[in-house]
Amino acid sequence: MVDAGAAGPGSGSSQVGGLVRGMLVVEAELLRAWADLESRDASAAAAAVEAAELNADALRDGIEADGVIVPELVRQLRASLASTGVEAPRLHAGATSQDIVDSASMLHARDVLAAVRADLVSAGTRLQGLADAERRSPRVAYTLGRQAAASTLGVQFAGWLDGVTSAIAAIDGLSFPVQFGGAVGTGEAADRLGSGAQTTSILRAHLADGLGLDDPRRAWHAERTPVLAVASAATAVCTALGRIGRDLVTASGERVGELSLGGGGTSSAMPHKQNPVAPIVVVSNALQAPGLLATVAVAAVSQDERPAGEWHAEWDALRRLLELASVSARRLAASLDRVTVERETARHHLADSAVASADQVTLQAANRVVNAAISRFLYRESANDHDGDTDDDTNSEETA
Repeated sequence: MVDAGAAGPGSGSSQVGGLVRGMLVVEAELLRAWADLESRDASAAAAAVEAAELNADALRDGIEADGVIVPELVRQLRASLASTGVEAPRLHAGATSQDIVDSASMLHARDVLAAVRADLVSAGTRLQGLADAERRSPRVAYTLGRQAAASTLGVQFAGWLDGVTSAIAAIDGLSFPVQFGGAVGTGEAADRLGSGAQTTSILRAHLADGLGLDDPRRAWHAERTPVLAVASAATAVCTALGRIGRDLVTASGERVGELSLGGGGTSSAMPHKQNPVAPIVVVSNALQAPGLLATVAVAAVSQDERPAGEWHAEWDALRRLLELASVSARRLAASLDRVTVERETARHHLADSAVASADQVTLQAANRVVNAAISRFLYRESANDHDGDTDDDTNSEETA
């Protein structure tokens, strides 16, 4: 279960605070949905809810007492509205705590991953340039930790670019559904309050539209595929970038020296060292992500109409995965901007090895690999311009 000390807007965690603010946005939008359905004006109430100042200590106490933040959140909102004389009879009407938390979580995931995607595009653009510029710069390729065959620096960068492209594709394939089903997912409470059997569907559609989320036309309280998909995409980001981080650590070290990283961290014991801090952070994040994904996957093995414990277990794991993906994308993009290629060092390593030199066939193969990677990235980078297309790399090699 989420730590009660980390669930309030003043907890020191911008992500958790953002989640609570997201819950206010969801509650406000639900007021607007009811107002639209019933031809009433709820603009003052919705604005008051969105701007509400919350008591973080009371929210933490509420989590301890109720197991989830929403009951105390709603209590504070009712008190705040009453103190200012603003009427909001439909506050939280038809909703359950999970509707508010899940919808706010999807808002948060959407916004975080949009920023991650932008950083991935920046990283990919840099790798595209490196792959293109170094497509004919020879180096030794390694398999199983040993010198294997002649290749080029451009091929190495193209391999990294492929991982970035796959991470972008994972994000682009996501759906961020709103949650609205009431106590047991049937929407009965909203239907009873409203004008009939379509009330819940109308409110859900309004919520989705107002929040910029997808309308799943159902409740998914115990069907956690949407959350698992988000967690998987965040993990794909972490692992794709972790591979690049590991290669950067190796290639920039003194034993290889085919790449240089500008700047670096210092050592308390060895002042001559410049440690590759950003790649190390990215590798560390990649190693943490699979365990967090496992937690979300196990939590998806749910029960009943609303799960006891499984839903609660996924909160921190999902939040942490999004944080790791965000940090990794930002740090790697910045690190790649500082990469300098040491072509002569790479050439000497190939010449000094037992591997046959790069010949014309080697360079032709490298050219094909680089072209395919760049084509696939450019297609995916502009995916928002051709929404509805599903194959991000069909015939990428042929169209390069």
